[in-house]
Amino acid sequence: MTVRVPIEGGITAPKGFRAAGVAAGIKKAPKKDVGLIVFEPGTVTSAVFTRNAMAAAPIVVSRRHLAEGSIRAIVANSGNANACTGDEGVADAIETARAVAREIGVAPQDVLVASTGVIGEPLDMASIELGVREAAGRLGPNSFHFAEAIMTTDTFPKEIAVEASIAGGPVRIGGVAKGSGMIQPDMATMLAFLTTDADLEKAHLQALLADVAERSFNMLTVDGETSTNDMVALSASGRSALRIEPGNESEEIFRELLLFVCTELARMIARDGEGATKLVDVTVTGAASAVEAKTAAMAVANSPLVKTALFASDPNWGRIAQAAGASPARLDPKALSISFGDIVVAKQGQGVDFDEARAGDYLKGKQIAVYVDLGVGESEATVWTCDFSYDYVKINAEYRT
Repeated sequence: MTVRVPIEGGITAPKGFRAAGVAAGIKKAPKKDVGLIVFEPGTVTSAVFTRNAMAAAPIVVSRRHLAEGSIRAIVANSGNANACTGDEGVADAIETARAVAREIGVAPQDVLVASTGVIGEPLDMASIELGVREAAGRLGPNSFHFAEAIMTTDTFPKEIAVEASIAGGPVRIGGVAKGSGMIQPDMATMLAFLTTDADLEKAHLQALLADVAERSFNMLTVDGETSTNDMVALSASGRSALRIEPGNESEEIFRELLLFVCTELARMIARDGEGATKLVDVTVTGAASAVEAKTAAMAVANSPLVKTALFASDPNWGRIAQAAGASPARLDPKALSISFGDIVVAKQGQGVDFDEARAGDYLKGKQIAVYVDLGVGESEATVWTCDFSYDYVKINAEYRT
């Protein structure tokens, strides 16, 4: 087991990265809304993006730049998603990259662009250009400020950094993320930006990111909605002098470290779901395949009836049985079992006698676990989610006002 040491610094903890976050006036409230990360020359970057067919303008531009450029910076704004904005939106995303390029002396195609916020409204380019200028002038070990700048309905900035010894030398991975609502990533995640000072080839970095994103961010759901703007990027500066090669022991240690960072960020997002009062781990076992285990777990985790019962701390296991049974995953109705933590509430497809008061007390916790055994196989999966409170409706009803 690799020894991980938590460290300060988020995305600027690894060598070769600077960041900033500023308030540029995109948001109605005077809060940070433009963030910038700049990499040292020689850094390689990989990314995965939303599969939503209505991909936002910055996603369209960033996909192109990732293929054509040598990425040296990422700029992100909050308060406006620049999604469903047509050709003007694409032009604005390109101009955002150009603004960064002018400030730091790189080509526009060397800049990735990310946006999050209200869909369908034109981007305020005057504010974007102001924010880029100010952020470029404040670059430094400012991961926390960047994390603040990408928040929308989040209640706290999400960042992490860890260090581990690999092949006798220290390697660091840092990360920041945002996400609270419209969260069920499909290949990427809300917005997440990861950095490391390990040395990897771009294709290798991409393969590692795709694998880890599938096992972390893609196991997360708040409300079952896949955003138009989902993106996760991983940049490797190579400044630790540790070369990670495919198939060696160092690769597996690095993969484990990256998975830990991404899992922690994903769980932070679930914990901070809009109006959430508790983090919920839904584990499905006894499935016919890993895909079916995830399918059933997502069905339970996304069920409004399950989520509202959990908010009420009501051990209404019938809603879980209904959600699992309605999913495409195969199950044995005579073998299904359900537990809240270590409290078994259903077995062999039927309810059992259990202490409702004890179960209710357990469900009042800030972190709870739901276990469902489908009874047809050996595969399992865990999905991270949250409950639905009155505030979820309030936040989303009042989002634009």
